[in-house]
Amino acid sequence: MTATAELLEDSLLVIWNDRNAEKRLEAMKKIYAPDIHFFESNTGDALVGYQAINELISKLQTEWPIEFQFELNKPSQVNHSTQIVSWNLGPKGATPVATGMDVAIIENDLIKSLYLFLDVK
Repeated sequence: MTATAELLEDSLLVIWNDRNAEKRLEAMKKIYAPDIHFFESNTGDALVGYQAINELISKLQTEWPIEFQFELNKPSQVNHSTQIVSWNLGPKGATPVATGMDVAIIENDLIKSLYLFLDVK
């Protein structure tokens, strides 16, 4: 796996799983472009930048039980500057409470744009 392929996995497993906001911000500098655009849904505007994404993660994590973690449900895939990863969210080893896929656009070895596709059940 190339370093680029690891970016999106690190976004999910390092940034989104970390409950320490300061550590997340430091990790973001190695994974995300400073002006990253995160599209949570097709109906809203993008969240732009580290701080906006960090605040969203903090907010979401307050709504989740402490044992909730993201896990990959298959290896990530890369096609040139685009990467995808499929994931589960929930307690480790239990039936996931949510599943989805993230799509990232990579520029200059950092994630420039991130798109969430949440599976609707």
